[in-house]
Formats: sequence, structure tokens, C-alpha cells
Amino acid sequence: MEKKISIITVCFNSVKTIEETIRSVISQTYSNFEYILIDGGSTDGTLEVISNYKNHISKLVVEEDHGIYDAINKGIILSTGDIVGILNSDDCFASNEILFHINNIFLNSQVDMCWGDVNFLNYDGQIVRKYSSSFFSKNKLRFGIMPAHPTFYCKKELFEISGIYRTDLKIAADFELILRFVLKNYKYCYLPLTMVNMKIGGISTKGFKSTLTIIKEIHFSCKCNRLYTNYFFLVLKYPFKIFEFSIFNIFK
Repeated sequence: MEKKISIITVCFNSVKTIEETIRSVISQTYSNFEYILIDGGSTDGTLEVISNYKNHISKLVVEEDHGIYDAINKGIILSTGDIVGILNSDDCFASNEILFHINNIFLNSQVDMCWGDVNFLNYDGQIVRKYSSSFFSKNKLRFGIMPAHPTFYCKKELFEISGIYRTDLKIAADFELILRFVLKNYKYCYLPLTMVNMKIGGISTKGFKSTLTIIKEIHFSCKCNRLYTNYFFLVLKYPFKIFEFSIFNIFK
């Protein structure tokens, strides 16, 4: 039996990108999904763009929120799907078969959550980096290494049993939630597929200040979930990211 998939998009003043995001959802060949949009009260024309696609949107909430994770939580609470995933308002699915593959992995495997790969694009649409979740393991969480959150899909019941996103974390609540779920020993799998094209410039990629915030919040998340780490471990992943970026640009 097909799984119903809930896709949540959170947006605020995203007029330049929201249409591409919406179109990548409604063009999916898999049809058993609901699309939930949570808007923080946009004033730049985002809502006018959304209104052009109102027949494709299952639920629309327009109200002030207390940050991106608060808005995502609203979408999770409203969701009625068996499976839930997040598609940010400046991201889009990498093909029109993504939901088809997500349904198959949950239908044919005894998994609770899955993730895949992501392309990082500049605002000219050029791929500047690829991130693969294939190398993820539980032990790497202590180094702040996680699977690509834009490709993260899980059973709705996991949120009901183990909680939703922490709203006291500004940037790393996605890390904390995946850490929490992995340490609960929910069964996960890697989907060998580029699932999302993600534009650089989000809250987690805005320079040195945000990097310091991420490190502090990841350290806090590990401590709260009783996973040992230290700041030296967490800094080690950044030379790897630079190496990954350099290798991609040499061989692309």
C-alpha cells in the first residue's frame, strides 16, 4: 500500500525562489502526497505567487512565527502523512521522481527514516558542491557530521514518540533532531540518489559567525543527548569540507 507523504515548506519573503520550489513539488510523478506551506507573513509578493498554486496546496498557514524551526513544527503538527519531509523555500527537488523513490524505500524496507544526497547551487544555478550522505555513520555525529537534512524523511510517528524540533536552537536544531532519532536506534538507510538542489546562502552557510553558533549548538546538542564530543572534534570537519569543495571543483 502506498505511503502518504507530507512535504512541508517554510517561507518568508521568498518571492525570488518560492515558485521554483512549488513547481518541483507539484511536478512529482508520485501523487499520494500533501503539500503544507507555512509563511511567516511575507510582504514581498511571496503570497501572491503562492496564490497562483492554491489548488495544489493542501494547507497554508500565514502568521508570524518564532523562527524557522517553530514554523517547521507547525507543519509537522498539521501533517497527516505516513512520512514527513522538509523542502526549504529556496530548494527544489532534483528530479520529478524523488517522492516515487521515497515511497519505495519505506514501502519495501523496514526503515524509520532515510536520506540521500544534495547539490549545492549558487544563484546562477551552477553546482558548486555535492554532499553525499553515503559516508554517514552514528559515530560521526560526535564530529558534527550528519546526513543532508534537506533529504531527511521519516515516519510521522517518530515525531509523536520522540519529539519535534527544538526551538531554543537557532541553526542546529536539525542536527539535534537527527542525533536524537539516531541515538533512539530508529532504523535508517541511505538512498543513493541526488534528492535536492539546495541554494547556498541559508542560515547555516552565512559565514564565520554562523559557524561559531553551529559549533556551540552542536556541542550543546551532543551534551543534552549524552553523546561525548569536544570542540576540537567539531572543528575537524571544516578542513574536510574545504577539501571536498576543492576536489569537486578540480574534477567537475
